[in-house]
Amino acid sequence: MRLVPTTLAAAVLAFTLGAVQAAPQTDVQTKGVPTKGVLTKIAQTSVDNATQLRERALADDTAYEVVESLTTEVGPRMAGSEGDARAVAWAVAKFKSLGYDKVWTEPVTFPKWERKSESAEVLGDHSQKLTLTALGGSPGGTVEGEVVRFASLKDLADAPAGSLKGKIAFIDFTMERAKDGSGYGMGSQIRGGGPSAAIRAGASAYLMRSAGTDSHRNPHTGITHFDDGLNPIPSAALAAPDAAQLSRLVALGKPVRVKLALDCGWTGTYTSQNVIGEMRGRSKPDEVVVIGGHLDSWDLGTGAIDDGAGVAIAMGAGKLIGDMKQRPARTIRVVAFSNEEQGLYGGRAYAQQHMGDIRKHQIGAESDFGAGRIYAFSTGAPERALGAVKQIADVLAPLGIEYTPGQGGPGPDISPFAANGLAWGALRQDGTDYFDYHHTPDDTLDKIDPKALAQNVAAYAVFAYLAADADGDFGSERKQVTPPRE
Repeated sequence: MRLVPTTLAAAVLAFTLGAVQAAPQTDVQTKGVPTKGVLTKIAQTSVDNATQLRERALADDTAYEVVESLTTEVGPRMAGSEGDARAVAWAVAKFKSLGYDKVWTEPVTFPKWERKSESAEVLGDHSQKLTLTALGGSPGGTVEGEVVRFASLKDLADAPAGSLKGKIAFIDFTMERAKDGSGYGMGSQIRGGGPSAAIRAGASAYLMRSAGTDSHRNPHTGITHFDDGLNPIPSAALAAPDAAQLSRLVALGKPVRVKLALDCGWTGTYTSQNVIGEMRGRSKPDEVVVIGGHLDSWDLGTGAIDDGAGVAIAMGAGKLIGDMKQRPARTIRVVAFSNEEQGLYGGRAYAQQHMGDIRKHQIGAESDFGAGRIYAFSTGAPERALGAVKQIADVLAPLGIEYTPGQGGPGPDISPFAANGLAWGALRQDGTDYFDYHHTPDDTLDKIDPKALAQNVAAYAVFAYLAADADGDFGSERKQVTPPRE
């Protein structure tokens, strides 16, 4: 996962449901696409089918088998790497083995960044090694200089131009743990904006306390960027204990010198693939409900929670729907997105490729926040669809999922399409410990609870099935919007 940049937006309008539920159903199709303005609801037979689907999903282990396969047989799959290519081949084969009716790929081209080696050490009287990792997008280089500690991004941004000449800027900010992951907003800002602030102050290199909530010697990587016109500098994240150690050394009051050596950088362009599988709908197969996760991962761990779990949840949900005696009216489309981690490249490519068919996209949702239990559900649907949304929420409720209108937002790879009018759903996971493992060597299969994963599959299966079988639409139409950011 790349972005949880702000606290959850609460500005989505809250609507009353009485008028929607009481209104009569009308014709909802014109020339194969939904008609604006009609009310949306779901037949009781569909609700009954979804209730049975929910219980089957809770007892199904397909998703766990999928994420076990991905993390074991492919392992790390950083965008542009050999693991990326193997992951694409794996996903095509896995969709086919799960019985998807149609499987294909769509190209996604992006700059390629590689990590080769990284090290750092404190020099002088208190010499010792430091555990760190290069931030994605950092250039390579060896830098030696005095460390200047800052408590916040603002403090570094306020440093006078040239005041850090020949020195290493270090932001020591501790990210707060939160169920909704909101503490990551500032952590990601420090990762993304810190290097440019350091350059403006004249620094030769940049260090930060990792954007994470653990206390282990596992540094957290993640993408950074450099503002136009600036000469990039080596930039890295320290494991939390090493950041604390460096702060204590600085507090002794004597200059602390660090040597940082990174061998990494951009090496041209690469074309990977979004991998897509469909379970075709029974009566409106050209209309689709899109669910998915991102196939790439960072290179330090095996990408189990970020985002092997999301791919597995979507694949497992799609398979269960496809195995039903009576499939929903619309097609279930599962997308394993390419290169989310370095800039939402797969999500952007999908939106661009399918923009002309946006009104045939009933709704979309992405799982990209680990494998913790889903505790809340909401959508960006218009008022006319809120009767159907409440029906979905009622079937989700026995899973411990609360209906929370006005909270949440589209997943990262869904967000480029949502910004152009795609209807979205948010199935919000408990991320209390997600940032203990996120972007670290500790992102491995053992962090996934199979029962919690099955609860996620049940939720996505119910959501996708009921949306696909609804009479009426959820508001997808081409328009420029600013969806809330999850």
